[in-house]
Amino acid sequence: MSPRTNRFHEEVGTVNVQLKHSDVMEVGARVYVPVSVAECKISKRFDVIPSGTLYPNADEIEYLRRLVKYKDSAILVLNKPPKLPVKGNLSVHNSMDALAAAALTYDYDEGPKLVHRLDRESSGLLLMGRSRESISYLQWLFNDGRKAESLSEDWNDACEAMYQRYWALVIGLPKQKEGLICTPLTKVLLNDGKTERVVLAHNSCLEAAQEAITEYRVLGPTINGCSWIELRPHTRRKHQLRVHCAEALGTPIVGDYKYGWFVHKRWKQMPRVDFEPTTGEPYKLRRPEGLDVQKGSVLSKVPLLHLHCREMVLPNIAKFIVLHKQQLGGYRVNPEHDLKPDVLRFVAPMPSHMKISWNLMSSYLV
Repeated sequence: MSPRTNRFHEEVGTVNVQLKHSDVMEVGARVYVPVSVAECKISKRFDVIPSGTLYPNADEIEYLRRLVKYKDSAILVLNKPPKLPVKGNLSVHNSMDALAAAALTYDYDEGPKLVHRLDRESSGLLLMGRSRESISYLQWLFNDGRKAESLSEDWNDACEAMYQRYWALVIGLPKQKEGLICTPLTKVLLNDGKTERVVLAHNSCLEAAQEAITEYRVLGPTINGCSWIELRPHTRRKHQLRVHCAEALGTPIVGDYKYGWFVHKRWKQMPRVDFEPTTGEPYKLRRPEGLDVQKGSVLSKVPLLHLHCREMVLPNIAKFIVLHKQQLGGYRVNPEHDLKPDVLRFVAPMPSHMKISWNLMSSYLV
């Protein structure tokens, strides 16, 4: 405290004692807070202090609604930004499920529910169900062990057409330009007994393995030691794409420090000049006018994870819920519903750090 504050305490007969974090306050004791602390402004983001209710504030609600790319009576589709956790708890205030429960109810009594997940560091299309019926349909769709349904021939065809495509920037180049990775995964605990890690099952010699299948395709040549690839998971295991890229292909995803730490220890920022793959002549990587070098791209010392769920095709859940109800009830199918598409397709733009990396390298993509 200032000398003036000390003199005030002496005049009124109080004792100036500095409290420690472990001290126990007595009943009736007073705490004096400096004006600079008492009158400081709180940023809008923390107008609502994280608590058991986890209600988002106005800024968070507005922000989350801008992420919504599609909405109907059955589903919501969002473009998740990187570093936003999907599933949270009391210590994670701004997780996707907590925010969506309050911000994306719209005209429904309850908020939407997650039916599949993306890693915290990854970005892209995220699907949520809006009703109990739609959630049931979606959970069945995303169940790797699902069996063929006989609700209708159109429904079965729509389920067969369902897929997800990811784009990733990897360090290195796969030996084959395209292929199918059929390598089971399992979970192990590290020496600390707390940290969980997903590994290839045949390397761990453990029986608790899950089938994991990923289809991949190289999108272009290697530029400065990195390659763009497309990934299509046929199963949905935790960290499946990251482990398959790092361990099965030997090409860790840029920014994946969990499964590619050994490569990132030698990571070097991408220089402005490289060599043309066919002629060997030096060229400058394409750099659009006015493009700022933002944190996280290949020009960064510490790049963010370059894994993005870019495309998703799935059955039109809202349509089939109505059609199946009408069929079960013996009603005539409404022509308006029959004219709606059986499948829906969504494409999400990449986050800023991946856009920069893409713009710098896309001149030589095929």
